[in-house]
Amino acid sequence: MNFATKILCAALALAGASMGAHAQGYPSQPIKIVVGYQAGGPTDLTARLIADKMTRSMGQPIIVENKVGAGSNIASEFVAAAKPDGYTLLLAAAPISWNPMLYKNVKYDVLRSFEPIANVMTAPQILAVSTKLPVKDLKDLVALAKRQPGKLTYGSSGAGGSPHLAGELLKQRAGIDIVHVPYKGASGALNDLVAGHVDMSFMTSMSAIPHLASGNPKALAVASEKRLPQLPNVPTVAEMGYPGFEAESWNGLFAPAKTPPEIVSRLNAEVNKALQDPEVREKLTSQGAVVVGGTAQSFRSYLVKEVERWGGLMKTNKVTLD
Repeated sequence: MNFATKILCAALALAGASMGAHAQGYPSQPIKIVVGYQAGGPTDLTARLIADKMTRSMGQPIIVENKVGAGSNIASEFVAAAKPDGYTLLLAAAPISWNPMLYKNVKYDVLRSFEPIANVMTAPQILAVSTKLPVKDLKDLVALAKRQPGKLTYGSSGAGGSPHLAGELLKQRAGIDIVHVPYKGASGALNDLVAGHVDMSFMTSMSAIPHLASGNPKALAVASEKRLPQLPNVPTVAEMGYPGFEAESWNGLFAPAKTPPEIVSRLNAEVNKALQDPEVREKLTSQGAVVVGGTAQSFRSYLVKEVERWGGLMKTNKVTLD
């Protein structure tokens, strides 16, 4: 081994020792979880729920900060550019997987700009219809849409969101022509669905379940692998003739790329610990969410599938910000 090689090895060893020492002392200051959505919304509430439990467990304050705008891209870009030391994290939702394909000049890539920590929860999309629409199930709805191409409308919480893409997936799989009506938020879409101004809508389970007990709107199907315990009588879209039809929103925790693996591992353990707390589980499941957790690697694998699935759909259906 020549002198230059010895110097290089010594430097790498010193860097490794420094990283290990840094991880062992982590956390030594408050941690920030950035959320790209408004305070009080589902993603914000999820962030505050786990932040509270992690604060108690980790011995440092974990502060939730809302950076709203550009379809959550402002928050994502802020964290992607942050120092990878475990003190600036991102609690993101599903659009982080496809926003770089939807918006111009996005400065991040979900698979390259971040270290996935853990998938916190999922919220399947529920297909609901106005009671004014003369259908009793999904098969009736598809038959009606085929008899009246281009006439039926579906509302969503906004162009490029999970409900919008779920509607596009239904169009593709069922071979129907229905018209997208984007709103500025889930409440606007729900109000017009109840009033019958739009015929149908996909809504996340967390948005839909509190309103379905009244019978208007009427749930036709849930876009998940299994039926939801909260809606045992509502079949899955797959049961109604479209196998493999899954569309869900989700919340996951990320750190900037190149965050030391020891810190990612610590954070993953803390998130999983929080998700095992009975209070956390009850609050999430009562709102229609499915608690996930698991390893950082399983979350990365899930993200790869999300990017492939929705990226392909967006190209095929020419999904744009209309």
